Amino acid sequence: MVQRILEAGEIESLDQSAIPRIRTPERASVFLARAARLRQLAERSNPIAGYLRLMAALADAQQETIASFKAKPPSAELIASAQKHSMPLIPALSGARDPAWRDVLISLLDKLQAAGPLTPALEQLIKKLRSLDAVTLEAQADAIFAQRFAEVDPASAPFISAALQVVWTDLAADIDKRDVPYLETLGLCPVCGSHPVASTVRVGGVYDNYRFLQCGLCATEWHMVRSKCSNCDSTKGIAYHALGTPDADAGTKEAESKKAPLKAESCDECHTYRKIGYQDKDYDFEPFADDLASLTLDLLMGEEGYRRASPHPWLWPEQVDEKTDQPYKSN
Repeated sequence: MVQRILEAGEIESLDQSAIPRIRTPERASVFLARAARLRQLAERSNPIAGYLRLMAALADAQQETIASFKAKPPSAELIASAQKHSMPLIPALSGARDPAWRDVLISLLDKLQAAGPLTPALEQLIKKLRSLDAVTLEAQADAIFAQRFAEVDPASAPFISAALQVVWTDLAADIDKRDVPYLETLGLCPVCGSHPVASTVRVGGVYDNYRFLQCGLCATEWHMVRSKCSNCDSTKGIAYHALGTPDADAGTKEAESKKAPLKAESCDECHTYRKIGYQDKDYDFEPFADDLASLTLDLLMGEEGYRRASPHPWLWPEQVDEKTDQPYKSN
């Protein structure tokens, strides 16, 4: 790990009591790091290794696209209004989005096809996505942002989400952190209002030993204290779960759990969970990639009676309860 050495004057100027509130995404590396991590995780005998490699190629396409893409930034009036009303700076749910995202989608599909041979099923899906008109695409984007599960096509959603991620990540990378409002709902991204995908306890510099939630849309990270539910804000009934050796005894499993670089943080108040990773145990941990690659932990949490607080943008539920428009809970 390489860290910049601070000069004496810089050290003295630091506010030692301040906790960094926001980490904005690095345009030059955010999707690149995600792609590398997905490939790394695919090599660890992962049950969905093939899908992880496909998504790594999609992340590569995102990185290549964002390098030459510029979204329309929020106006000074919009920033002032968001701050005044404690609303997200660039709200995804506003319905007002740059139509260029549909061109970004086509660019991503072009790059995927150019990257190498695709399966017949994927070729058919890409053909279907190319045929969708603007009204249908916008309706899918609305359903994804609002998490109206019954209206979301699970096969198309990862690619539509990927295009939207390029737009919002581009916007988030350029914002002034001082412009970002404080939201009353701490579990939502203060930049775009989307749900977090997972969280990281970071190491190094001013971020050392602090927990940050990562937005599933714009990749912004924001600080939240540990042992607090990111879904309902409760500090009661918080527990941590990790995968262990199936035939290990209780003592061994407890020791394995303490050393685990990835855990599920559950809440008994709302019966949901999100995953949390520890960089001191695996420095390469990347919330978006590691959450996607840990389906076995999702299965464990379902067996214990918990449901995900929000879906992974690249893995939408296929079965939805028509009465509640929520994914069926695993049993």
